[in-house]
Amino acid sequence: MLMASILLFEQGALCYAPAMMSASHPKPAADEPVTEPAAVPFSGDPPLAAIGQAMTRMRLLIGRRFIGRMALKRIGTGLELSDLDAIGVIKRIGSQQEVTVGTIAEQLRIDPSRGSRIVADLVRQGLLERAASQEDGRRSLVKVTAAGRQVLDEIEAIKREIIAEATAGWPAADVEAFGRLYTRFTEGLEARFDRFEQDES
Repeated sequence: MLMASILLFEQGALCYAPAMMSASHPKPAADEPVTEPAAVPFSGDPPLAAIGQAMTRMRLLIGRRFIGRMALKRIGTGLELSDLDAIGVIKRIGSQQEVTVGTIAEQLRIDPSRGSRIVADLVRQGLLERAASQEDGRRSLVKVTAAGRQVLDEIEAIKREIIAEATAGWPAADVEAFGRLYTRFTEGLEARFDRFEQDES
């Protein structure tokens, strides 16, 4: 459960770095230092203060995209982080809805023209393929190919390896409890984010 929980948090809308960055707040370059504001303590509640500080540290790690960068370096495919992001969108929501270029652009909060270029490049590399919608044959959908799934499997294996290293030496009961509570925490954040988006619309 822990592996699934942290992978969900990594890939979900809340902490999936590209999806949360608007055009007016571009992602810093890989070699550019990422600065974070100082954590503001939760007065009178040490447990919440500890959670808040851990979230700040996690945000910094996610902003640096170290897991994705490590995966790209190890598998050596010549892909970029934006390519992994696009494939990840299809994996995350493809079983729930039809995915188009527009869907990918919306999920990653990028311009549709850039989303189209990313998808076209991945199609040329054989990692994505286009297909006609079963609901509307005029719509062009995007799906992950067998080669694309292999890349995703390799990245997932690297993520799990990193998570296993981070929890090395933990009692099995602690790992199970953390996975269960982390899932509840992530679901709570997702629900709060959904309410925020509804208020904004």
